[in-house]
Amino acid sequence: MTVSQILAFPGAYRDSLLLLGATRAMQDSEDVSWASAAMATPAVVDELTGRGFPPDGLADADANALVLAVLAADDRAARQALDRGRTMLFEAGRDGEDAAGSGAAGARPDPRTVGEAARLLPEANVAVVSVPGPYAALAAHCALTAGLHVLLFSDNVPLADEVALKRRASRLGRLVMGPGAGTAMLGGVGLGFANAVGAGPVGVVAAAGTGAQEVMTLLDRWGIGVSQVIGVGGRDLSAAVGGLMAWDAVRALDADPGTRVILLVSKPPDEDVARAVIGASRTTPVVAACLGMSAPDGTLAGAPLAATLEGGALQVAEILGRTVPGPGRGTAQATAWAGAGRTAVRGFFSGGTLCYEAQVILGEALGPVYSNIPLRPGLGLPAPAGAHICLDLGEEEYTKGRPHPMIDPAARREIMQAQAFGPDIAAVLLDVVLGYGSHPDPAGEIAGTCADLVASGTAVVGYVLGARADRQGLDRQRGTLADAGAIVTDSAAQAARVAAAIAVSA
Repeated sequence: MTVSQILAFPGAYRDSLLLLGATRAMQDSEDVSWASAAMATPAVVDELTGRGFPPDGLADADANALVLAVLAADDRAARQALDRGRTMLFEAGRDGEDAAGSGAAGARPDPRTVGEAARLLPEANVAVVSVPGPYAALAAHCALTAGLHVLLFSDNVPLADEVALKRRASRLGRLVMGPGAGTAMLGGVGLGFANAVGAGPVGVVAAAGTGAQEVMTLLDRWGIGVSQVIGVGGRDLSAAVGGLMAWDAVRALDADPGTRVILLVSKPPDEDVARAVIGASRTTPVVAACLGMSAPDGTLAGAPLAATLEGGALQVAEILGRTVPGPGRGTAQATAWAGAGRTAVRGFFSGGTLCYEAQVILGEALGPVYSNIPLRPGLGLPAPAGAHICLDLGEEEYTKGRPHPMIDPAARREIMQAQAFGPDIAAVLLDVVLGYGSHPDPAGEIAGTCADLVASGTAVVGYVLGARADRQGLDRQRGTLADAGAIVTDSAAQAARVAAAIAVSA
């Protein structure tokens, strides 16, 4: 038997990081099958009612209401889970708040607006905005008014609001990185999901979060490093947005004496927009890593064009005259997995850009690849029987009411257990993303399922995206996957090639 309990707190806004922490705290029991701390947006309310929570518990909840919900084995476990979530959200830091509120000598109340915060920190020049989408544009405009650049981590921001924000920012000589910008590194400081990489001569402009992480960590592991990483949001290089921030970012890097090469990273962009953005650089060479895009002469607007993230990083290394390691681990092991009757590849990704790159490589080697973020119309889900499938588990349909899989791998483990054990599956393809904001042991969370897959006769091909200095330990995470029987490669592109080779040889 499973019981459900729910608590609503009107007018109790908490940011996404606190909500993720509370969700983890509530889930920290074997007697809890599901839990969520979230603001009661319409999507969250729909998710909760769909899971069977009584509508009367949400009758007065709106997007400003905080909701704690739990499914547990019994009432006692549910109450304890709710108590853990409530403590995380309301008790942490209470002593400091009480002191400030009591008028204690020297106490200063926390700022309540972006403008107040900017006045208290006059040396700050960037605001990170992470609020529900309907409020994100207003917060970003306030930051621009306060003289700040903006990393707009929030998603679900209307397209018209994004265009208006970026046009205003451009007029003011500021950047709006986002919406949905998960990664940046400015002046050596990582923002969002970034990695602990060293300084170097490559400036990255990315309309793809894990795409930025992949190229910055490859360059770091090759001893090259980056000057700046500017994430601009996944829609920036679309025709609708017109590359407003990517163009300004390229111009800024072109003027940066510490940047010798600019690497433009994008999911499939609008070609005319990509040409214009490349043309924004007057003197600094540009390399374009535009997933799936090709040109007869291998260039776009005079810039070398790569169809994969790895290919773009290799082009940069060539321009700089740096040698890089060969394909490395994984390739020789592929031929050992020729299983009769197993011909399909299944990819379960926490990084959306890596999911796109895998589709490009698998599609060239194996034919159509289906996905919840398909490269082309007609390749969406549901897929036909026996098809190759790559899933981006960070998309909204998988993250409603629960953390992103880079933060909490539990959801991916559950989906793998449900979908990765088919008798037609030759190889399961995985990414493990390290860095700031990611789970402390992401490989360990899925290692048991990987071992079960290998024991069942399915090859597991894994790639660990990370830098040597990342706190999770790059070699330790690779070792965890290898100990579970996985083939571990040195790039995401190489992992896709190995998975394709296994399927072809089956």
